[in-house]
This record gives sequence, structure tokens and C-alpha cells, in this order.
Amino acid sequence: LKPQAEMERFITDLIKKSVHDVTGSEFELFMSFLRGLSIFGDSAPRESFQELIEIIQAQADLDSQFNVSDIDHIERWSSCMYMALPIFMRGASSSKFLNYFVKQIIPAFEKIPEEKKLDLLKTIAASSPYAVAQDSRQLLPSVVQLLKKYMPGKKVEDINHNYVECLLYTFHHLAHKTPNTTNSLCGYKIVTGQPSDRLGEDFSEHYKDFTERLTGTEETVRAASKRLTQGMADFNKAISSAKAEEEKTKIKGDQQTATRTMHSYNNILAMTQPLHMKSPSFISDKKITLSWMEQPKKPAATTAGGKRSQPATNGNGPANKKGRGEGGMQNQLVNRAFEGLSRAGRGSGRGRGRGGRGRGRWGGYR
Repeated sequence: LKPQAEMERFITDLIKKSVHDVTGSEFELFMSFLRGLSIFGDSAPRESFQELIEIIQAQADLDSQFNVSDIDHIERWSSCMYMALPIFMRGASSSKFLNYFVKQIIPAFEKIPEEKKLDLLKTIAASSPYAVAQDSRQLLPSVVQLLKKYMPGKKVEDINHNYVECLLYTFHHLAHKTPNTTNSLCGYKIVTGQPSDRLGEDFSEHYKDFTERLTGTEETVRAASKRLTQGMADFNKAISSAKAEEEKTKIKGDQQTATRTMHSYNNILAMTQPLHMKSPSFISDKKITLSWMEQPKKPAATTAGGKRSQPATNGNGPANKKGRGEGGMQNQLVNRAFEGLSRAGRGSGRGRGRGGRGRGRWGGYR
């Protein structure tokens, strides 16, 4: 592709015209291809990243009125925001997505199907570290209201730990950006010197209510964690005694689910404990890894005087890289992209739903 910058811009313009009629998997293919171009590389200016976000925003249909019965739009919003996460990390603005969530989705949240609520909360949690202070200030009241709904004021049999984990994680990261907003929401006494501190007003009832909910949640989670710990000891015995391979596979799946649940419980307890103080500390670093996300790998141990072992490369490491004309990664992306274009062309008129955006073909948050 020479001259490189001109050809990459030409391809980008072609893709921007093509994404008006694609399925979810095709759109993901296009975005993966664009992120591989040098004009959107790590050294590209911030405007380039914002251009990618604007393509994703258009696909998410953020200018339309939210319709709670439009499952395709809900899935598309979650999937598009998930695709945007790596670009938020590089400095692009998440404001339009977060404003849409606050103004359009939150008012209808209780009417959204249960299996889609978690997708939405996961995307908000994952994007919360990259929200700016202004967006955090707008989103926090909604997050606190949802927390009060899903955190009991006393010990109960069980809670929706996935919802609570997402919301607590979001709360911490947003509150870190605008701590004095929590004064009127949770009764905290945080001084920033701004009029919005509202320190002359009495929010002690808010503090009492919020900390009671924290305590009730902790008691519930500790009891559930204890029961789960006792049950997890039986998994290995069950796997050993199982005869059919299908039975073993099911038990291993249940074991993985139990392990994720335990991780979620531990995360909740780690996030509630700092919130009991009048002036709490809000977690804003990567000490908490959400239970559904891949755990950060520990660096491989090295022996004294020895060489660090090479990480797994999946065929794309320095020893395996090929030139563009030798079937390298860039060439694979080009071939995949043109195959996707060909399929899109052959499949036009396949009944893609409203706006030609592949109704029913958008997966939720993964």
C-alpha cells in the first residue's frame, strides 16, 4: 500500500462509507482493520482516535431515541462501547456514550430485560476509569441510586453480586474524578474548596443510609462466600468420580462459575471497606480486576544470570513476522477485510433490520 498514508486514508474513507450496512461481526472486522493502520497507531494524534470513536458512535445510533423494546439497539450500544474501550484508553472522549446512558438508558433501566442489564453495567464499569470529571458528575447520581436498589440495608440471603460489583467499581472510579459530588449523594465530608462541596448542609441521613447498605451487603456477601467455599471443596471429588466426559465438562464449568463468583465476592468486600469513613478513599488504580475480565499475568520468574523466556507469540512474534508480501499480519488483515467486503456485497438485502445494521446479529458484552 504505497504511498502508505494516502492509501490508508483512502481505505478508511471507503470503510466509513461501507459501515452503514453491515452486521455486528462485519463492523467488528472493519474496526479491527482500521486499528491496525499506521494513521491510527500509538503515535497518531488524538484527532485520529476521535475519528475512530465517531465511526463507532454512528454505528451505536446515539442520535436516536432509546427504545427499551429494541433489543438490537441495546446489544449494539453495549458492543460498540466495548469496541471503543481501547480507544478511550488512548485519549478519545467517552462523553457521548455516557451522556446517552444517563439521559436515555437510565430512565428506562428497570424495563430492560435482565440479561441485557448486566451487559450495560459491565460496559459502564469498564469505561468508568476513562470518564472525565464532568461526565462523572452527571453519571454518579444514577450510579448511587442503582447501588441503593441492589445493596440491601440489612443482611439478606443473597444479592445480585454481578450488579453490585459493576456499580461499586463504577462508583469508585467516578467518585475519584469528582469526590465532592459524593457529599450530597452519600453524606461524605470531602473538602475541595469548591461551592459544590455543600459542606454547610446536613447530609447525615444519606451517610447513615449508605453505610448501613454497605454493612448489609458485606454481611450478605461474607455469608454467601462462606457457603461457596464449603461447596467448592466438593468439585474435585465430583470430577474424579464422574465417568462420562460430558459430566466432567459440566462440573468443570460449574467450578469456573463458582471461582468467578468468589472473585466477585472478594472484589465487593475490597470496594466496600474503604467507603465506611466520613472522608473515604476512592479506588482509582488497577488493584481491582473485575471478575469477568482476564486476570493480569504475573511476570515469569528468571534465574540469576539467565535470560527471560520469550512470551507466547501466537505466530506473530519477531521470529515469525513476515513481510507484507509474505503473508504477514497486515496482509492477513487486508485479505480478511476484502473477504468481509465481498460477503457484505453478496449479502446485501439479507434483511438486516432497521437502518441496515444487522438486527439480531449483535452480541452483548463479552
